[in-house]
Amino acid sequence: MTFSAILEIEEPTATITLEGALDASTAPIFKAEVEKAIATENVKNLVLEMEKLEYMASAGLRVLLFATQKKGKDIDKIYVVNPQEGVLETLEKTGVIQSLEVVDDLKEIEKV
Repeated sequence: MTFSAILEIEEPTATITLEGALDASTAPIFKAEVEKAIATENVKNLVLEMEKLEYMASAGLRVLLFATQKKGKDIDKIYVVNPQEGVLETLEKTGVIQSLEVVDDLKEIEKV
């Protein structure tokens, strides 16, 4: 299973579209895109499109925790869009979901 993390920036929002399996071997790709997004001046919202993300291991959760640590300092909100059931379950069981805004559709996100 291949993995991709594609970053698109339309200030004030950075969107990373995730696809495949996010595990220890692919987490560095995801983290690099998160770091680019956070480092971009005028980006206040981080949107993670997870509709095609099939699996998230603890390494992916660590990257999400890294991103949530930037909330308030660099990022105002982190949105998770349409996560698959298994990924959503992982976010819920670990409590990471409390630091995220889960939405079913991109249209639900306020453009600030």
